[in-house]
Amino acid sequence: MVNLTKASRELFRRTPDERFSSFDSLLAHCQERKERSTEFWQVSQNLCIGQTANGLRMQLEDAENVSLSLSDWSFSQLCKLCGVHKETVNKLSSETASRVFRDTMPHSRKPLQVYAAADTALAVHSSTYSRLFDAEVLEAVREAAPDFTPPPTGLGGATGLYAGEQDMFAFGIDPNGWVEIEGENFAPGFFVWNSEVGRRSVGVQTFWYQEICQNHIVWDAIEVVELKRRHVGNVQEALDDVRLAIAQLVKKRDERRDSFASGIKTAMATPFGNDAEEVRKTLAKHGVSSRLAEQVVQVAEQKASFSVFGIVDALTRIAGRYENAGDRLVLDQKAASLLSLAA
Repeated sequence: MVNLTKASRELFRRTPDERFSSFDSLLAHCQERKERSTEFWQVSQNLCIGQTANGLRMQLEDAENVSLSLSDWSFSQLCKLCGVHKETVNKLSSETASRVFRDTMPHSRKPLQVYAAADTALAVHSSTYSRLFDAEVLEAVREAAPDFTPPPTGLGGATGLYAGEQDMFAFGIDPNGWVEIEGENFAPGFFVWNSEVGRRSVGVQTFWYQEICQNHIVWDAIEVVELKRRHVGNVQEALDDVRLAIAQLVKKRDERRDSFASGIKTAMATPFGNDAEEVRKTLAKHGVSSRLAEQVVQVAEQKASFSVFGIVDALTRIAGRYENAGDRLVLDQKAASLLSLAA
């Protein structure tokens, strides 16, 4: 078992305006941004970074003189494209900075992609970059797992659902998906992420977990599967990766639910003993003290059930009366072992 920290890292780096309270609100936000975004294709020598009263702006001469402000990310990309240090340019006046970009802008026959929303350039990429919209990824998630929900709210109101100027991250769980695996309880969950501006890959990670703390660390995870792709080539295939990974998680959940339900049905139909005395003797064979066995018999008689399930249920009820967590755990483990008698 491993502890997963992806969601915890997101929790501590996200500002309140990047948090969303529901999957629907996150999807709506990303869909709106997709609809108001535009891709411009521009040869670098016709891309001009000019000085204005409000700072630097990008002039696109090949797109009817479109003028765009620069996001922090697109500014960083421009500095890299021109081979100048961002920290150095930030120290210059707007007039000097615009001259630096003019003098260092490379010339190429291949056009650049300028990705913009409203009047802001969000990213500048070469022609090899393949964009995948956050909304498309989230729609694939909804299609594969419509009944999954965000995790419990974490520290500072963190929701597990985030979208900012540079990337998106979503954390989903099935709060009703708990099943028993090798005597321990697990529930299914996933992380999915993407960036429309090239800050990170597109990917999905599925898992079964035992606990989520307020820091959104996922504790004691098993069957962890991760798939991710870079934004090159046919990145649309990543949508199939997301659908398939989550669909397999849902399929395994349903199979385990069915198996568990079948096991409980069998336990209800399997006698643990024909009478109270036989139940006491069988419990003694499995290491249950005579005092505890008597308590179990009394509870089972009240429910009029000496089935395997009836005895296990009685043990579980008695465990719930114990104040010490260690004592409760011992009884729960004993109950789980007795359930196997119905197999």
